[in-house]
Amino acid sequence: MAAILLAIVAGLCWGVGEILTKGALNSGQVGPMTTLLVRAAVTLPPAAGAYLLATYLWQSEPPNWMREASAGVWIRMIVGSGLMAGFAGVFFFYLGLSKPGGDISLLRPIAFGMAPATAVLLGWLVLGERMTPSKGFAVAMIIGGIIILGLERTGHGKDSPRAAKAASVSEGMATAEG
Repeated sequence: MAAILLAIVAGLCWGVGEILTKGALNSGQVGPMTTLLVRAAVTLPPAAGAYLLATYLWQSEPPNWMREASAGVWIRMIVGSGLMAGFAGVFFFYLGLSKPGGDISLLRPIAFGMAPATAVLLGWLVLGERMTPSKGFAVAMIIGGIIILGLERTGHGKDSPRAAKAASVSEGMATAEG
């Protein structure tokens, strides 16, 4: 239960944080790279403080990990946490937010829906985690939701100009027939 509550708090923090980030990008006073740089710079001091607390006060970190971690562990941390999640994911998300049509109400669910779907599938295929029917159904629902959001943006959703034109034509045909 604690893990789920922590995940909920993380999601709330990301949701509020990205709304503020989108507001900064919408100001036109900063771009996605400036925002990414500020994020990285601001993250380091509290991360270092939390690391010190975890290591020395709570003793929840291995004490000699810097010397004892294998090259494979270092590569996974640097590429996975640092480059992929810490830089590339944030960079592409902020770049999307800065573009015309980069509505947070569209991009956030897509980006943050792809993350758990990818994690479930790679956990199963790469890490050998168990794939259950509920996990498979959840991934299918996520992908379906992303497709629906994408259709709205590409002009195929019910609220799109293309759909409005189709509805208008349909109504005109019904009036002509009736």
